[in-house]
Amino acid sequence: MKGLIAITPSRSDMKSPPMKHLLPPLPYAPSALEPHIDTRTMVLHHDLHHAAYVKALNVALESAPVLLQDKPADWLLMNPGSIPPDLQAAVRNNAGGHVNHCLLWRAMSPDGGGIPSAPLADALDHSFGSFEKFKSCFEEAGSKLFGSGWVWLVKAAIGDGLQVLTTSGHGNPLSEACFPLLVNDVWEHAYYLKHENRRADYLRRWWPVVDWNEASRRFERPAAS
Repeated sequence: MKGLIAITPSRSDMKSPPMKHLLPPLPYAPSALEPHIDTRTMVLHHDLHHAAYVKALNVALESAPVLLQDKPADWLLMNPGSIPPDLQAAVRNNAGGHVNHCLLWRAMSPDGGGIPSAPLADALDHSFGSFEKFKSCFEEAGSKLFGSGWVWLVKAAIGDGLQVLTTSGHGNPLSEACFPLLVNDVWEHAYYLKHENRRADYLRRWWPVVDWNEASRRFERPAAS
């Protein structure tokens, strides 16, 4: 499952030292998901929270071997044994924060909502019984996660079955040999300004911005690409 999202440091000159990891721009305007996700939350979430993980990842990698400094963030998550032990926690947490947020922005769209098309729709019916049952499972898992973390729809590395799972902190399903198709952030900064402490309300009202085209694209891609 290589090339999760191709978050690769930019390089203007192959003879120069590797460029640092960069914060990608949002794929839409911060106001584009209104009224479902408010503009202020999007600005703070992207420009402060996501940016902080990118900055901290770069700082953590300053003392790492040069070969690691040149690796995409998703590669760092999939190869923790290649990271010096004293850097593993910082790299895992901040690379996870970077990768997970990149996936989150792409999981949403101003033109989102509706229902997925086949074959993803068929896979959801097969794994959960129906699309509505999947949504209930996703919402329940995200609501019950203790503390901060993420809720995911994933495809197992072996077989075609789909699962809903959660990760604490900035954990990523790649560590459980699962490929992420859809993700929502249940850290409080993702919803507190609009929904306060009502995480279940936030999860229930999130569906109108879900980009099912992106989830379907990820479902249909070869596992090794």
